[in-house]
Amino acid sequence: MKKKQIYMDYAASTPIDPRVIKAMLPYLKNYFGNSSSLHDFGNKSAEALEKSREIIAKIISADPREIIFTASATESNNLALKGIAFANREKGRHILISSIEHDCVLESAGWLQKQGFEIEKIPVDKYGLIDPEVVENMIRKDTILVSVMHANNEMGTIEPIEKLGKICRTHNIYFHTDAAQSFGKIPIDVNKMNIDLLTASSQKIYGPKGAALLYIRKGTNIEPILHGGGHEFGMRSSTVNIPAIMGFAKAAEIANEEIKKENERLSKLRDTLIEGIRRSIPKSHLNGHPTKRLSNNVNMRFDGIEGESILMLLNAQGVAAATGSACSSQKLQPSHVLLALGIKPEEVHGSLRLSLGRWTTKEDIDYVLRILPAIIQKLREISPVN
Repeated sequence: MKKKQIYMDYAASTPIDPRVIKAMLPYLKNYFGNSSSLHDFGNKSAEALEKSREIIAKIISADPREIIFTASATESNNLALKGIAFANREKGRHILISSIEHDCVLESAGWLQKQGFEIEKIPVDKYGLIDPEVVENMIRKDTILVSVMHANNEMGTIEPIEKLGKICRTHNIYFHTDAAQSFGKIPIDVNKMNIDLLTASSQKIYGPKGAALLYIRKGTNIEPILHGGGHEFGMRSSTVNIPAIMGFAKAAEIANEEIKKENERLSKLRDTLIEGIRRSIPKSHLNGHPTKRLSNNVNMRFDGIEGESILMLLNAQGVAAATGSACSSQKLQPSHVLLALGIKPEEVHGSLRLSLGRWTTKEDIDYVLRILPAIIQKLREISPVN
């Protein structure tokens, strides 16, 4: 008998939408030229590149020349932090990042610290929210950059980006936001939200892996970290991955068209799952903000058990889930994101992330609610903690 297969790890990666594959195919088969070449094959690729840039720029109210295509959100975040730091080190070496950033921001900041920059982490409240007043009080004369993610990848809390951006603009400090989880789910206007640099990723919105972007506001003083042929306006040298970028643009277009309807659908499924877990499983708690959260994120913790065990038993019954960020799921340390909320390490270890997406159905939710209580009960019975 074939095992049931339910995917609830959309925050880690999404399947490619068939409409996206259709848009990519001509650039995999027929229009394969290097976009820097001067012949017809190259010109066709260059046209596709600029068309993709225009599509995405329009979605976030940017100028097309402010969109720099990269290979991943990790690369975009590295370029944002390191590029701003080294270009502006004469002005100052103080950088603020939130305490719940993705590992690629934390690691980039840690590397910059070794190069002589001073990194300070912005605290969050018990829901993972940042207080704009706290940020304003942390800003100094030598602060050159503030980096705060738009929505958290683990517990889904949405940050007050517009207010934070306004504070940075007032103090003449660059403001970067990692929008890998929010792009395609939350409307973004880089001008209204006072954003100078923004990261977004194709693989989080049903596009292919290997394509991402960094929006860089015109006039921003930033150094490239990849040097070569001067692609992407000199900001990111490397032969441009046209099929992946075409897929990214198509995925962004679809997400933008369907954003309201899909958010409403996913929010209902999310709330049904959260309430169902709370009702059927004693000593279960929601991680993150109850209302200011992504429409597809459910992060619960269960007293007296360990998250990895839940994952294995769910997987045995055909449900793919996560304990935290996919990039750090091999680590045994408790999630830095949940620890930042003030949750005890032993409680953090009992957390489960279920992230929903385009192909999640009510039947999927019902199935999880049917099997999860027994899994938790079984683990509590054998747990040495109880």
